[in-house]
Amino acid sequence: MASLSEERVRTGRRPGTVLACTSACTALVVGFVAAINLAVPGLAASSLAPTSSDLLWIVDAYVVIFACLVIPAGAVGDKLGRKGILLTGLGVFAAGAVISAVAPNVAVVLIGRAVTGIGAACVLPNCVGILLHATAPERRTHALAVWAAASGIGGVVGNVGGGAVLTGGSWRTLFGAVAAVAVLCLAWATRATPRSTRHPRTLDVPGSLLFVAAVVALLIGIIEGPEQGWGSTAVLTAFACAVLLGAGWVLVELRVAHPMLDPRLFRNPGLGSACLGMAVVFFGNFGLFYVNASLLQYGRGFSVLQAGLGIIPLTVPLLLGTRHVPGLIRRFGVPATLATAFALTCAGLVALSFASAMAYPAYAAALVVIGLGIMLAAPALTAQIAAALPVERAGIAGGLQSATRELGSALGVAVVGTVLTTAFTRHLPAALSEHSPPPRTVKEALTLAPSEHAAVIEAFTRGADTALRAAALVVLVAGALIVAGTRRGRKTAAR
Repeated sequence: MASLSEERVRTGRRPGTVLACTSACTALVVGFVAAINLAVPGLAASSLAPTSSDLLWIVDAYVVIFACLVIPAGAVGDKLGRKGILLTGLGVFAAGAVISAVAPNVAVVLIGRAVTGIGAACVLPNCVGILLHATAPERRTHALAVWAAASGIGGVVGNVGGGAVLTGGSWRTLFGAVAAVAVLCLAWATRATPRSTRHPRTLDVPGSLLFVAAVVALLIGIIEGPEQGWGSTAVLTAFACAVLLGAGWVLVELRVAHPMLDPRLFRNPGLGSACLGMAVVFFGNFGLFYVNASLLQYGRGFSVLQAGLGIIPLTVPLLLGTRHVPGLIRRFGVPATLATAFALTCAGLVALSFASAMAYPAYAAALVVIGLGIMLAAPALTAQIAAALPVERAGIAGGLQSATRELGSALGVAVVGTVLTTAFTRHLPAALSEHSPPPRTVKEALTLAPSEHAAVIEAFTRGADTALRAAALVVLVAGALIVAGTRRGRKTAAR
């Protein structure tokens, strides 16, 4: 039964307004991951003169900081107050975007990206915490379904909004626009979101530091894998450090009285499967985003704005069908819902790989199928993770969802990017594939052989098709494991 203080929190604000506000804040921080990819060509051609490694880290610095701090930030929100941490996060997010917008060199851009990542880490988990406390128990499944849809739509919003801004302005304009939206969200959240009760738990500083270090090492390995090679010394060292630091984190968490995230929770196969499932959903989602923009621009001749708009069919199921998902889960159960979701996502990715040379309506239909898969999976997994932790640890629940989502996104871009580059190089004309080193991007290939434009675009399209099929295979295999784990978790809970 809810405490009197929690009941006052709930009735002090309209739950629909809280849901709309937290969904908007979520779409902002998730969408910024996708929007920055569209700014890469402008950054590459700018007076900053970034190297290819600089461009990679301009994109990924945000993701690294975001993912490694999101669980500790949720814990801080549980202790100090979620609304205060949310508002602080939005302010820091806006400040980081301004720093990047006015940056005179690459180093300052990277500082701004890191600051923005800190802000995003404070925003996302505390949105979940605020939403859970502001919503009556019988409405939480519905609210979480809508919030999960907002996190899925956020990537599309980033593509469309980023494309629109970049069509009329530069990469600096994009950062400025993001800062302005963050300030508007800050003003809205100040008025719309309630304060929740604080929980006097001791902050687990050693566990938090070890967790952050382990996630940073893991993400460095994932991000540098496609660039330096998965067997390179730097990448293997990063993965080894991640394993050692992760083991140290587990040992510390098992011994402290109030762990940031108790590893014993993962003995529940349902929670472990839900976390893996969230990572797989966003593996496929952001792997698709990585391929889609270039495939539409190179393969179909779309402009940046058209490429952003071209992904919109993915959102149709999320916008129209999300409200029906809780009812489907109650009727058919979580395992059946997830099995259908992963099958649809896999089928959509495969269909997309064959539709790249077809008329756009066929391509759009494949995107709708993928959207159906995300529509079913995200709410089921979000509710499963939230249900595994008590409401007073809602910030941690939000952080866990966010961390697994960002890890899945980073891994999706890395794996899909590696497969795409390898297949692209293999399908290049002999004169280019035998060049030392062979070109890794369309721009490099066309610089070396401008007369081979058609052959280079064909090589890229075939590489993208191969990458989409590889992503589909990962989703299919991992999805089967997740459904099996979910079934085991349900049987264990029923005993």
